[in-house]
Amino acid sequence: MPELPEVETTRRGIAPHIKGQRVSEVIIRQPKLRWPVPLELVDDLPGKVVQSVERRAKYLLIGFEQGTLIIHLGMSGSLRIVQADQEEGKHDHVDLVLQNGIALRLTDPRRFGAVLWQPKGVEHELLSHLGPEPLSEAFDDQVLVTAAKGRKTAIKQLIMDNKVVVGVGNIYANEALFLSGIHPKRAAGRISEQRLCRLAENIRIVLSRAIQQGGTTLKDFVGGDGKPGYFKQELNVYGRTGECCVNCGSILKEIRLGQRSTVFCPDCQR
Repeated sequence: MPELPEVETTRRGIAPHIKGQRVSEVIIRQPKLRWPVPLELVDDLPGKVVQSVERRAKYLLIGFEQGTLIIHLGMSGSLRIVQADQEEGKHDHVDLVLQNGIALRLTDPRRFGAVLWQPKGVEHELLSHLGPEPLSEAFDDQVLVTAAKGRKTAIKQLIMDNKVVVGVGNIYANEALFLSGIHPKRAAGRISEQRLCRLAENIRIVLSRAIQQGGTTLKDFVGGDGKPGYFKQELNVYGRTGECCVNCGSILKEIRLGQRSTVFCPDCQR
C-alpha cells in the first residue's frame, strides 16, 4: 500500500503539471472504487482551475475555489501524468483532463482507492479525526510521550494510530522502531520518555529519507512520473526476515502484530 512518503512523492511529482491549470474534462470509466466516484464531477469540474495540490496523511487534496478533490491510492493505486489522448489501460479508472493537453490519470488494479469531493467550508469525515503530520511542528516529542502515558497498547500499534500521528505505515513503523532499539510489542506506557523522544525523532528521520528517495517500491508503487521509489535499498528490517541484523548480526525475526508483518532484531530491540 502506498504510505505517506509514496503519497508525498506523488504530490510533488504531479503538482508542477496541474497547479494553475484549468480542467477541460473529467472522465470516469469506473465509478465503483472503495466508495462511488461522484458522477457530478463530470459536469461540475470542467472550467475550474486547480489552485493547490496538498497532502493530508495519505490523502491527496486537489484544491479548487469551490472545494477539494480528495484522492486516496488504496492498496495498489497510482496517479500519473499522461498525454490526454494516451490510450487508457484496463485499470485506468479516472482522468482529470487539463487544458494544457495532459491528464492526471488514476490507475487502480484492486479498486480500493477513492476519488471524493469536499465542498468548500466543509471538513470531510475522513479527515476530521486525524492526528498531527509527522513532519510538521505539531508533532513534537511530547505528542508520543502524552499518547503513551499509561497505555498497555504495543508501541508499534500506537505509532500507527492515525489519531496519534498520521502516516506512519507498517514499513516505516518497523524501521523507526529498529533505529530506536525498541521492541515493537513493548507496552507504550512502559517506555521511558527519553526513548519515546528518540522514537519520535526517528519517525521523522525515516519518513524524510524515504521521501528523498522517492518512496519504497515493493510491488505496485510508482510515483507521479511513473518511476519507482528507491528507499527499499535502505530498509534495515522490513522484508528481511531471516537475514542478519545490520547492527549485530543476529537473525531478524518476524511476528504478526495487529495483523501486520512485523520484523525486528531480538537482540537490538528491547
